[in-house]
Amino acid sequence: MAAERGARRLLSTSSFWLYCLLLLGRRAPGAAAARSGSAPQSPGASIRTFTPFYFLVEPVDTLSVRGSSVILNCSAYSEPSPKIEWKKDGTFLNLVSDDRRQLLPDGSLFISNVVHSKHNKPDEGYYQCVATVESLGTIVSRTAKLTVAGLPRFTSQPEPSSVYAGNSAILNCEVNADLVPFVRWEQNRQPLLLDDRVIKLPSGTLVISNATEGDSGLYRCVVESGGPPKYSDEAELKVLPDPEVTSHLVFLKQPSPLVRVIGQDVVLPCVASGLPTPAIKWMKNEEALDTESSERLVLLSGGSLEISDVTEDDAGTYFCIADNGNETIEAQAELTVQAQPEFLKQPTNIYAHESMDIIFECEVTGKPTPTVKWVKNGDMVIPSDYFKIVKEHNLQVLGLVKSDEGFYQCIAENDVGNAQAGAQLIILEHDVAIPTLPPTSLTSATTDHLAPATTGPLPSAPRDVVASLVSTRFIKLTWRTPASDPHGDNLTYSVFYTKEGIARERVENTSRPGEMQVTIQNLMPATVYIFRVMAQNKHGSGESSAPLRVETQPEVQLPGPAPNIRAYAVSPTSITVMWETPLSGNGEIQNYKLYYMEKGTDKEQDVDVSSHSYTINGLKKYTEYSFRVVAYNKHGPGVSTQDVAVRTLSDVPSAAPQNLSLEVRNSKSIMIHWQPPAPATQNGQITGYKIRYRKASRKSDVTETLVSGTQLSQLIEGLDRGTEYNFRVAALTINGTGPATDWLSAETFESDLDETRVPEVPSSLHVRPLVTSIVVSWTPPENQNIVVRGYAIGYGIGSPHAQTIKVDYKQRYYTIENLDPSSHYVITLKAFNNVGEGIPLYESAVTRPHTVPDPTPMMPPVGVQASILSHDTIRITWADNSLPKHQKITDSRYYTVRWKTNIPANTKYKNANATTLSYLVTGLKPNTLYEFSVMVTKGRRSSTWSMTAHGTTFELVPTSPPKDVTVVSKEGKPKTIIVNWQPPSEANGKITGYIIYYSTDVNAEIHDWVIEPVVGNRLTHQIQELTLDTPYYFKIQARNSKGMGPMSEAVQFRTPKADSSDKMPNDQASGSGGKGSRLPDLGSDYKPPMSGSNSPHGSPTSPLDSNMLLVIIVSVGVITIVVVVIIAVFCTRRTTSHQKKKRAACKSVNGSHKYKGNSKDVKPPDLWIHHERLELKPIDKSPDPNPIMTDTPIPRNSQDITPVDNSLDSNIHQRRNSYRESVRNTPSTDTMPASSSQTCCTDHQDPEGATSSSYLASSQEEDSGQSLPTAHVRPSHPLKSFAVPAIPPPGPPTYDPALPSTPLLSQQALNHHIHSVKTASIGTLGRSRPPMPVVVPSAPEVQETTRMLEDSESSYEPDELTKEMAHLEGLMKDLNAITTA
Repeated sequence: MAAERGARRLLSTSSFWLYCLLLLGRRAPGAAAARSGSAPQSPGASIRTFTPFYFLVEPVDTLSVRGSSVILNCSAYSEPSPKIEWKKDGTFLNLVSDDRRQLLPDGSLFISNVVHSKHNKPDEGYYQCVATVESLGTIVSRTAKLTVAGLPRFTSQPEPSSVYAGNSAILNCEVNADLVPFVRWEQNRQPLLLDDRVIKLPSGTLVISNATEGDSGLYRCVVESGGPPKYSDEAELKVLPDPEVTSHLVFLKQPSPLVRVIGQDVVLPCVASGLPTPAIKWMKNEEALDTESSERLVLLSGGSLEISDVTEDDAGTYFCIADNGNETIEAQAELTVQAQPEFLKQPTNIYAHESMDIIFECEVTGKPTPTVKWVKNGDMVIPSDYFKIVKEHNLQVLGLVKSDEGFYQCIAENDVGNAQAGAQLIILEHDVAIPTLPPTSLTSATTDHLAPATTGPLPSAPRDVVASLVSTRFIKLTWRTPASDPHGDNLTYSVFYTKEGIARERVENTSRPGEMQVTIQNLMPATVYIFRVMAQNKHGSGESSAPLRVETQPEVQLPGPAPNIRAYAVSPTSITVMWETPLSGNGEIQNYKLYYMEKGTDKEQDVDVSSHSYTINGLKKYTEYSFRVVAYNKHGPGVSTQDVAVRTLSDVPSAAPQNLSLEVRNSKSIMIHWQPPAPATQNGQITGYKIRYRKASRKSDVTETLVSGTQLSQLIEGLDRGTEYNFRVAALTINGTGPATDWLSAETFESDLDETRVPEVPSSLHVRPLVTSIVVSWTPPENQNIVVRGYAIGYGIGSPHAQTIKVDYKQRYYTIENLDPSSHYVITLKAFNNVGEGIPLYESAVTRPHTVPDPTPMMPPVGVQASILSHDTIRITWADNSLPKHQKITDSRYYTVRWKTNIPANTKYKNANATTLSYLVTGLKPNTLYEFSVMVTKGRRSSTWSMTAHGTTFELVPTSPPKDVTVVSKEGKPKTIIVNWQPPSEANGKITGYIIYYSTDVNAEIHDWVIEPVVGNRLTHQIQELTLDTPYYFKIQARNSKGMGPMSEAVQFRTPKADSSDKMPNDQASGSGGKGSRLPDLGSDYKPPMSGSNSPHGSPTSPLDSNMLLVIIVSVGVITIVVVVIIAVFCTRRTTSHQKKKRAACKSVNGSHKYKGNSKDVKPPDLWIHHERLELKPIDKSPDPNPIMTDTPIPRNSQDITPVDNSLDSNIHQRRNSYRESVRNTPSTDTMPASSSQTCCTDHQDPEGATSSSYLASSQEEDSGQSLPTAHVRPSHPLKSFAVPAIPPPGPPTYDPALPSTPLLSQQALNHHIHSVKTASIGTLGRSRPPMPVVVPSAPEVQETTRMLEDSESSYEPDELTKEMAHLEGLMKDLNAITTA
């Protein structure tokens, strides 16, 4: 209404009087009360003070009409008076020659006869007032919008309508928004007077409520906007008598979304019609609005809501609800409240010196969030290297110069309006101290020293200014003290710097007196800077150093972001991410790093990728992840890509629905309720549930029912009377059905009971009080024809209403826990059903007094013992002294067993309860020491823990392979490699040995690989005589006392390239039969390799050599058998007295000789043939181990072997593969004895001596540093473990202690003795013997054979020899087969 009256007054008053009235009534300088331009106290006559310069009045947004006059107010204060100018749309107006626009004396702009047409709108736009003082600077006002109402245009006009008496009617008249204040209504061509019953909405619509006969007539709306009035069409409104019948409610006008500014008024229209006449009420955000007691909320005629002086709290969703008693309808609308920009912190005036850095602070608020721009002396500040916007709104000026002085203004603007605040910058001379220093005005780098200057000598220029460190974006400067002050402890320094060719200079001060270095940050790469340094003392600044020219380093070229990054789900647990090569700065891309993170978490993971795609596995199902990629080159990481998000695919649920419950409705139906599976286990969108049920009496058919994913209950009907049914529910996704719940049973009623009334009183109630609990029992109501859904138990001290517990209808007793002792409780019991609760039954009880427990503690168990049963099970037994002698438990006591291991140290105890005097602890770790203790508990009494018992579980075969397997070449020996590894992480016992498998074909069968045994305390091994420039593959297998563990992954290594000239001198000296080479251990079923007839280590072997080797082996075997026969004949002829003499002679020398390499010191071992396995048996023992031997124990039976290849089951295949399987054993950690012990059967000392391994003397001279060649055999074939010692060496062999070395098997020339040593653990089945070396068969000397015959005479009895001879016949048959092959 006020806007309408103001518009009419504006049209009816002349321009002159309007100007006079506004000019006289505008003097209200209250806005100038608190300005930032207030002058501070001048500290001295030489310091310029801040000049007050601000606007008293600023222009505001104005609405005008064509042909009228308008004034835009503006007034500024300053001494001297400022010059006022105006800008329109950013351009200065030339008001000197403009006869329609005039500048009034106070600075306001007067526009007469506003011009506005469809194609010519010279006066409409944005106006800004500019005030200038020549000696100070310029400030600008806020921007004001002048809007000129256009020509009237009706978007909707009133239409003929009818209304029942007492109801509401509306007549629409909508014009363009600028003209709404100029709309009025006429009834029958006469002005319509508005009142509380007849109102005009802000849109121009006329609302008539509680219509009467006088409201009938012709209506039209009139727009008066300065020109001739414009009329709408006329529409007749008829008022009909009340028909006294009901009619449906309908909205004539509904609220629509509105946007208002804080402080404005708003009307939310809402008009409804219907019979009976509806009443209107309003709600906001589901809360009813009280329009009667509120001063700002008014319910207008017809039901519209008016809110005065809108605040931010008024924003929200409003509901208009119309209700006439018969029906209710509602409509809603959103009210958005905006706020003009307001300053939370305004810029403050600043004093500064040249070259300083300053910051003008400006903090604003508003809705929508305002944007901020800065102007200096009326001109826009464009961000650059020296003018920067920091912390969103603050202006930072770097390296001040004199021309930076002036007025700076922060202008905040949003959709609602704009505001400005300013401050003045004064730059003082360097010899003038800054009088005040606001804490946020100067940066920490340019904080000046405020001590007043005194007269005295000034320091000279700093000396030797150098750039000690130059990077891409910073430079470190150092210097020496000035010559005038060599100590310089009290001097401070300022470093002035600028870009070459730029006059603006910046300054950086040292942080403390005496410091002679500064690091200048935030420089540009590959840019030349000029530096100079000045020293200051208490008298002021001294001389400047000579300019120093320094160029920063060029920035390294880092990769840009990888383009076209995309991700897609491959499975429920994996996502593939792809990208392309960066377009810029890629150079040599070394690799990529793929980062990924689960949505909703802050833990980012990464993985290195060398290609342009990667599939990440092990993700959570149906979970959203974000991915980004960073490319790396030699300079480091590049720019990250934008995050790309993708969700893994859905899967079937991994858990069953929760909280399944059944409710029996009647004799033929049961209601089933459930909750969805836990969100983390749904694995997708739940599309439905599958209900399965069946009769519980027998295994009847299962019935299935499917329901939707949003349904959490289902009524199962058509069931049999008095029948128990089992139910289960499973959740479904698009991928299938998840796990189902456990079966839950319920029984239908025998007959349909009455549930139209509450149950009767239970027939009985009994209570039994205890100390802290009461046991309640009852019987159901006598009338069994009324449904009982359950029972409600109420209890409390003195009143039964303190606590209530509900139990199932089948339950007949309940224990009320956690009560107070010696307290009087009242208990009530009520049966209930869906109608309500029945009549209660009361009872009272007093809990028993609290009795003090027997203070005597229980005696702890004694005699705790731990019996180890297996690798993971230990039985704990104990005795209880508090029991009778027969140790029979007759009371309710129980025992608690606890156990732990000290590895790792912080392991917690595990507990278990037992009711007997023993407990079986399972699930333990192999080969681990555990401690156990026991405690007894009887009622509330418990004992202390018993003394601990300890037990170590048995070992188990290793369950993980050796780790960190690496292969390197030995320096200077290209044919030798070194294999390194670490023990298995799950050794499950003491590692007794390792086996190294190697081959040139990674796909070869494992029994075709060459093997090398290594003792268990070794983690490195040498392999010699490899073929040059050949790829080899290596695997390692660990063994403990229980057997073999798994193999490691194959590791590839290619031997280096080298020609014959690279061979070591020792290699050249050994010739074709050089030292360190050995024959392969060939079985009866050996077949030469298919490719090139290569030997196991890859060196070529001709067919002729292979045949020759076979002949040698057969010949040696035949000779050995002949020797055994001769030994057997001699043994049968020995007398008992002769044997006693030999034993006596044995005792005199047994253990008295140590291995010294003398042929007279040591004898060869006696050998005998085991009739089942033909194992070599050491008869002698020696206390001295040979530290240079790598031994390989032969298992005593088949259970000791963990075969790798057991695919052939037939006897023939087993026999053919006997050699292949014989290489699975590993060396023992114990080293071999140096020499065989003297037997008790020898009748003289062997002059030659026999060591645990024999070597050719000539070979030892040729290569004294080469390690002993070792191999191993397995006695799965009669010939495998049979050997004859070779000629012993004349002296001890030299040994390279660095690594155990094993040359590969190689062919020997026929004219050389074969000396490759195989070590084996020789023993009978019943007892273990120390391992002894076994030599590959070679022809022994005649004297050696004779000694062996003599030494072996007394080792056999006649009946034992008979068995051996019987087995020898089978051996000869095998030998014939070998010869034939």
